[in-house]
Amino acid sequence: MTTIHVDGDACPVRDEVYRVATRLNLPVVVVANGSRPLRPPELPNVRMQLVPEGADAADDWIVEHIGRGDVCVTSDIPLAARCLEKGARALSPKGHNWTADNIGSAMAGRAVGEHLRAIGVATGGPASMQKQDKSRFLAALDSMVQAAMRDLAAPPPRKWVSFE
Repeated sequence: MTTIHVDGDACPVRDEVYRVATRLNLPVVVVANGSRPLRPPELPNVRMQLVPEGADAADDWIVEHIGRGDVCVTSDIPLAARCLEKGARALSPKGHNWTADNIGSAMAGRAVGEHLRAIGVATGGPASMQKQDKSRFLAALDSMVQAAMRDLAAPPPRKWVSFE
């Protein structure tokens, strides 16, 4: 079954995730740092997972538990890359679908931004969340979850063996 994993700290679209998951009867795991616990919704399909303090504790937990057919909602590009490596899907809160084709350039852009900030260049920050971002996210999450569920229903691809 497809599970939606949410990088819970500072995720602006948790309510949208709950709405889609409830409609499709899918489990949601919201992973957050234990020092800033989130108030869980009273929904039977949503579970809160608190992790210890640590820079990548939530990311590490998600990567350890995510798999093929699952979806991770995160704005953290390195976490998205790690989820893709595990065969899962990843989606940003603004509805950007992370894929094997675009994650490399996103990682490179992130590295450039870090370098510019390290040398003192003011790079601003991400644009604030707009109403159309949430609409784009809802449509993208629904499409992504439907595709993930189809993938799980299909048999795994065959590996052909050569007898030469």
